[in-house]
Amino acid sequence: MTSYLWTPPPVASLPVRGTEQRAPINRLFFVGRNYHAHAIEMGKPVDKSVERPFYFTKSPSTLVESGATVAYPSETGNYHHEMELVVLLGKGGFRVSADDAHELIYGYGCGLDMTRRDLQFVLRDKGRPWTLGKDVEGSSVCSEIVPMPGVVIERGAIALTVNGQPRQSSDIDKLIWNLREIIADLSLFYHLQPGDLIYTGTPEGVGPVMPGDRIDGHVEGVGSIVMHVGPAA
Repeated sequence: MTSYLWTPPPVASLPVRGTEQRAPINRLFFVGRNYHAHAIEMGKPVDKSVERPFYFTKSPSTLVESGATVAYPSETGNYHHEMELVVLLGKGGFRVSADDAHELIYGYGCGLDMTRRDLQFVLRDKGRPWTLGKDVEGSSVCSEIVPMPGVVIERGAIALTVNGQPRQSSDIDKLIWNLREIIADLSLFYHLQPGDLIYTGTPEGVGPVMPGDRIDGHVEGVGSIVMHVGPAA
């Protein structure tokens, strides 16, 4: 038995609908600016004819389950919600074609990519990595996983409210790069693995939240997600 200097962290995992087994999570990938209206509101329009998707990652330790209360993070005054469809891979693949991308899909969830927006913008405008704006403790919220092996979701309403007030409302069919294209492109850079979780991008309407706020999100055909913003850390 291996002896460690201190207790290693538990394996990140998510509940799976219809079973007591949990899905172990490997890596967290995020697609940036994948809805035209959101790209515009961020001041960075996307031209798919000349651009490819781009990604950032977060540590699996940032993953928390739907229903959690997450502390308002330190060093920010502009903490934003971003509602997303999440894809969980159940098989690995490298240099996968778009036509075969569905074979890697295990299921789906609803996700929140919580962001220190003020820090992200400062870092972005200086050409620096977004780490302090994005890789935030408790910032990768996800619902239970709904098994849909081999199914590619091409449309469905995606929406979010804060304290019951509508903030985000769009449809998965407005993704700039669809799920097949995302998986195929990402597999050119990484040997994708079972347990890789892909947050596919957020529609327009992102905005700030404050301690005491309740965030509710929904993806048609997948389910819902809840997060409570706790007191400042």
